[in-house]
Amino acid sequence: MLRGLLETLQFTKGLGFRLAALLSVAILPIGLMSLIQTMYLSGEAERSAETAIVGRTGAAAAGERALLQSALGTADALGPAVLRGIDDAAACSNMLKSFVERGATYVYAGFTRLDGTSECNSGEIVADMNGFTAYEHFLASPTTVVVPMRRGAVSQQAVVVVAQPLYRERELLGYVSVSLSQELLQSTHGSIYGGKGARTITFNAEGDILSADEGVVEDISGALPRNETLRSLISRAETTFTDITASGEQRVFAVVSVVPGLVYALGSFSPMEAGVQGYRVTKLTAVLFAVALWAVSLGVAYYAVYRLVLRHIRELRGQMRRFAVGDRAAPPRIMEDAPTEIADVSRTFHNMVRILNRDEAALEAAIDEKTVLLKEVHHRVKNNLQLIASIISMQGRLIEDDDAKRTLRSVQDRVASLASIYKNLYQAEHLESVDADRLISEVINQMTSASMGPGKRLKVDTKLEPLILQPDQAVPLTLLTNEAFTNAMKYAGIPPGHDEAWARVSLVRVDGDHAELKVTNSIGEKDLNIESTGLGGQLIEAFALQLDGEAVIETSETEFTLSLVFRIEEIRPLPIEDRNVVLTSAAREGSRH
Repeated sequence: MLRGLLETLQFTKGLGFRLAALLSVAILPIGLMSLIQTMYLSGEAERSAETAIVGRTGAAAAGERALLQSALGTADALGPAVLRGIDDAAACSNMLKSFVERGATYVYAGFTRLDGTSECNSGEIVADMNGFTAYEHFLASPTTVVVPMRRGAVSQQAVVVVAQPLYRERELLGYVSVSLSQELLQSTHGSIYGGKGARTITFNAEGDILSADEGVVEDISGALPRNETLRSLISRAETTFTDITASGEQRVFAVVSVVPGLVYALGSFSPMEAGVQGYRVTKLTAVLFAVALWAVSLGVAYYAVYRLVLRHIRELRGQMRRFAVGDRAAPPRIMEDAPTEIADVSRTFHNMVRILNRDEAALEAAIDEKTVLLKEVHHRVKNNLQLIASIISMQGRLIEDDDAKRTLRSVQDRVASLASIYKNLYQAEHLESVDADRLISEVINQMTSASMGPGKRLKVDTKLEPLILQPDQAVPLTLLTNEAFTNAMKYAGIPPGHDEAWARVSLVRVDGDHAELKVTNSIGEKDLNIESTGLGGQLIEAFALQLDGEAVIETSETEFTLSLVFRIEEIRPLPIEDRNVVLTSAAREGSRH
């Protein structure tokens, strides 16, 4: 009898029974705890679900956010191109038309003046924007504007206009705008983040609807809290709340910022869609949940081998993806609990990430250190050159001979120009480029202030367009300007019919690859030998040769002009070693002359 009982209980030695028994014992405390904590956890889960819909709302508007941010950047980037062609409406319009046709994103691009006229636009027509929403919004507040229009002035479509103000120096000329079709914006709403009970509305800071799900605009009261407007909801950005709509329906709302300060998104969800009602469980449900947990856990045990491999591979894949997109805050976890083969791969990847992070940090620190040292060198060279210029000035005041004074004054101007060059080099944000227009303007102002005596009258006009050059071009260009302007001030006379002598300096782009420097001064009635073969002329020829150009001299009865056309070298970010070579070469060329 005892033998028969033992044979009957033999199945208890099987792996399946033992696994089931162990899992049952392990899950029993969890089931008991669930009976006590389920009601509490259901409330916490409900609040978590409400918070989660902020993310769902942001995800639903992610495509629209990308389009609007791209439109803001595009409108801002078109500004310099419009400024270059603002005086040629046909060429400007053709440029914008080509821009719109090359991509499928925008239906319109154009520039509108402050008086409401638009001669430069992708429609190649002269349009009057007076009375249109975008123009009125910009006129009321000349800043970045994002407004909807049922009908665009040129495109004749329902659009959302994104406008950026356009300035020439400090003068507001108007605004550059691009238009996105409302149909395109609406198509970006993520359908996977909502169902029939979910609604998404995007609106600007004035409460104007930019886009919404189908049917929402016609009956917006069913998607908004009662006694609230879209504009009043901006103060609740990045929050979730439950309220009653005007139709008496209880809904869950979330407000998120799409473009900070400009565009917001409202998510309106039914309680079921938001996942709130799913957590209102009863005690019976809690008991059934514990039993279901036990049963499912037993089934999962039979898939242990499958999960033992796959879940670790998925985690390793996730670590690699996060590393690939730049998430390198900390090395990935080593999966010590994985099988040996997978654990070895995980450990190797961990070590590789740690080494790469260390090397990248060391490289960035070295670049920062060398950049600071380079700027410090330029700063000290500038200070030394200014000291030399001051010593020359002091020496000049002690000399009685006029020719010697003029010679020292010329040397002092050249040293001061070199000091200005090094000042701009160490103040530049990027060591591989210099603002040539600002550098030349500073040199001219410095020479004008220092050289004009009380009894000498000279009118100086400048026209300097923004121009960024490499240091090895900016140095000879500035020194050439110094020599040419020195000659202009020296030989400028009062022409017949004028009250005073004058000098003009201009730096403009001839085309996309070339620029022209032109220095002009007036000629008086007395014949002057302007084409001097002295040191100044030799320096001008040397600097022009460094720029691969030729200085051209033209004279008339009243004017003397020196002009130089040179090719603009392309600015490319350089490794730190190449930057050292470029800046050292520029310094050597400047000190040589």
